[in-house]
Amino acid sequence: MTLTAISPVGSGSGIFPVLKFVQGGEQKDIVLNRTPFTVGRKVDKDLVIADPRVSRDHAQISQEGQEFFLVDLGSKHGTFVNGERIQRQKLERGDRLEFGARDATYLLFNPGQATSNTAREFLSQISGIQIKQEATDLEKLTLFLEAARKLNTVGVLDEILMTMLDVTLELTSAERAYVFLKDDEGKLRLAAGRNSKKEPLLDDKTISHSILEDSLRSNSKFLLTDTSGSLDLAGRQSIVAYDLRTVLCFPLRKMQVQSARGGQTPAPAANAAEAMGALYVDSRFASRDLIGVSQDILDVIATEAASLIENARLVQAEEEARRYQQELSIAASIQQRLMQVKIPEVPFASLSGKNLSCKEIGGDFYDAVNTKEGLAVVLADVSGKGVSAALLASTLQGMIYSQLIAGMTLLEVVTVVNRFFTERMGGEKYATLLLVRLRRDGELEYVNCGHVQPLLVCAGEVIRPPHGNVPVGLLADATFESARCQMKSGDRFILVTDGVTEAENAAGDFFEDSRLEAAAIKSPTMEGIFSAVTAFCSGNPLNDDCTVVELCYTALEA
Repeated sequence: MTLTAISPVGSGSGIFPVLKFVQGGEQKDIVLNRTPFTVGRKVDKDLVIADPRVSRDHAQISQEGQEFFLVDLGSKHGTFVNGERIQRQKLERGDRLEFGARDATYLLFNPGQATSNTAREFLSQISGIQIKQEATDLEKLTLFLEAARKLNTVGVLDEILMTMLDVTLELTSAERAYVFLKDDEGKLRLAAGRNSKKEPLLDDKTISHSILEDSLRSNSKFLLTDTSGSLDLAGRQSIVAYDLRTVLCFPLRKMQVQSARGGQTPAPAANAAEAMGALYVDSRFASRDLIGVSQDILDVIATEAASLIENARLVQAEEEARRYQQELSIAASIQQRLMQVKIPEVPFASLSGKNLSCKEIGGDFYDAVNTKEGLAVVLADVSGKGVSAALLASTLQGMIYSQLIAGMTLLEVVTVVNRFFTERMGGEKYATLLLVRLRRDGELEYVNCGHVQPLLVCAGEVIRPPHGNVPVGLLADATFESARCQMKSGDRFILVTDGVTEAENAAGDFFEDSRLEAAAIKSPTMEGIFSAVTAFCSGNPLNDDCTVVELCYTALEA
């Protein structure tokens, strides 16, 4: 005999509808796995759109049989389908749904999730499995699950769950079957629902939630084959109200755990593994087939379903990690272009700089601007690492660059930056920075806001100017002061971030100021500092961004 599987989209597969949410240049798919599906500005909505033209309770998508309807909930600015304002509208494939305004934020309705070629090929193979006439139900199910277990494609998890529900319903002759899974917060959500007519079920209001909760709480199965004869129905309102005669619920748990040596060993008890969800089946009549089905078969269904779900989640996590890494690479490329420094050519000074990020993107940056008053240089280090630090660093660089171009003084620049950070970040983020301006006559003005003390290298000697202020972004009412020094021809003013002085070797020792000063005297260029850091770390990875900027003064001829 042949074990058949239901065809994918187009023949009542019951794959959940999908809403493609488009906002500006971004898109994401939202699975419509429950109704009503609510849309509005309130945070408790299924889809929250933070737009003042969207009402707090704007609209909802409801299901009637196999059809879906978009219903306006009395919104102020209206709900639109394909550009037409509606109160209640049946949805068709490809309909464009807009809320409050017809603009770049909208939903596209797809009543059936597209099935991948891989999924179609897999389900086709499943439908062609030949099983001997005398095979037991357990042998049939085992063959099916063995084939399903070989598939590790994320996009077909819904199809696998639906097909497994069909097998469960066929074996038990029950009316309805559901799979519930725990989300990241540990709360149960409906992952898939199916009835004996092979129709999707998006509403779980009429099931026995008390049995579902008891099964998960005790991490054990519940099986009621004829509730009309049961005397223990106290608190089971759904069973009585909906005349449920057959109810079973199995926790979805892995029956094997990882051993210390990396192999797999049987769990010490059936309920030792924590449940990730539950398989729930019920009927409004007593099922003789369910009574006759071996408990082993139902255990296999629940166990293998958990295994399939876990495998799919692992693959999905790997895919998300790969996509995140790809996005980081793109972000790093964008940041590098935004922060690419075009060093101005001036007759009285030379400037060089280099940055090494410990992650793909970081919070260090330097820049240089040639102004009427002289050559201005900034080196900054935003607190934290990664994406958040990189975003703030890009914003900070743009602010400082534009203010220097506008001819603002160094103290005016840091005052504006401090106000921006304190008002927008509320003290959660801050930045240390050094802002320097070298005049044609060699006078150097600088403002140090909590940064590593710069190095003034002159005549084979290193001077560490002690001047300093608090970092920008810590105190809203902070006042700042600048300091000045006179440079002579050949003098070097070196700026570094703390990633240099705090670079560690394998023993946990820091590079520290003393080694930095020795490297600055020994080498005539900043590359010598990086070479010294590299030699000191001896392959130990950086734990912070490292940036060095060197400003060398060359006196103009009389």
